[in-house]
Amino acid sequence: MNRGTAAQTIARRFSELRGEMDRYVIGHDTVKTGLLLGLLAREHIYIEGPPGMAKTMLAEIVSAASNLKFYLYQFHRDTRLAELVGDVVIERERSNKDSGTEIIVQSIRKGGVLTAELCVLDDISRSPGEALNVLLRVLNERQFQTEKIPLLAAIATSNPTADDYYNEPLDPANLDRFTIQIRSAGLIQENKWDQVREVIDLYSNSQFSEEVRPEAILDRGVFDQAYELMHEVQVPEIVKRGLVDLLSRLVNQFKLDPTNSLITDRSFLVKTLKILKAKTLLEGRMQVVPDDLSVLTFLTAFRVPEEIHRNMPALVRETVQRVAE
Repeated sequence: MNRGTAAQTIARRFSELRGEMDRYVIGHDTVKTGLLLGLLAREHIYIEGPPGMAKTMLAEIVSAASNLKFYLYQFHRDTRLAELVGDVVIERERSNKDSGTEIIVQSIRKGGVLTAELCVLDDISRSPGEALNVLLRVLNERQFQTEKIPLLAAIATSNPTADDYYNEPLDPANLDRFTIQIRSAGLIQENKWDQVREVIDLYSNSQFSEEVRPEAILDRGVFDQAYELMHEVQVPEIVKRGLVDLLSRLVNQFKLDPTNSLITDRSFLVKTLKILKAKTLLEGRMQVVPDDLSVLTFLTAFRVPEEIHRNMPALVRETVQRVAE
């Protein structure tokens, strides 16, 4: 199978996964696309929005339909690290057979995040700092102590920071661990009345069940094939110029610096290229085009001021026109 045919096959398989999300959840296209990009690129995903926005439901659908080893945890103010990584085991061991001396040894019987290929971390902003800091280090390094873990991606959800939700904001450095960042809003708040009507029709159907039981759509083999193929996607010079031009405008025209944004080399060079390639592959192509720079909207939700993030689609269009001249 040549690369072009392989790319189209991958695009079709992930389109089926998207279809499974559409089957149960109307609208929320940005969240759905972000989930697919993150999964294919093996990057972590952070979704923030009020309760009732289908954040956790979409994550659970993706998890079940992906046929990966799955772990879901809902954070609370008393979350302990052991709840996330497995059970703490305390055993007595002989330190010297002749003397009969014993020592107490503490170890971890691995579970939770350490054994999952995909995990959903619900209400992550409610986590106490000690557990959260260790967890984020594990997610970032894909290992616990000296051992690698099988994790492909983590999907974290959170309510907006407000007293009503009893949570605290993640600091920018912690948020930066999540490459894909999404602000989720409801269909009503976004005035998407056609989709509102679709939801009403769906739940008016006496045959509809809220119990989500999607059949497995993908498997680990498909994810491995997609990830390997993604690294062969070509990035032409015009796209590279476009990325540099856009980043230059953000820094120089809009005066973004470390005091008001988090535009790092890691996120906006290394990670952006991975997401660009993932978008390209999701569309069945093997070469990035300038319009693919629109994926920057998935990296800027919490890394730049909100008004600039809202203007990203227009900034990308202007950049594409500039580099094409």
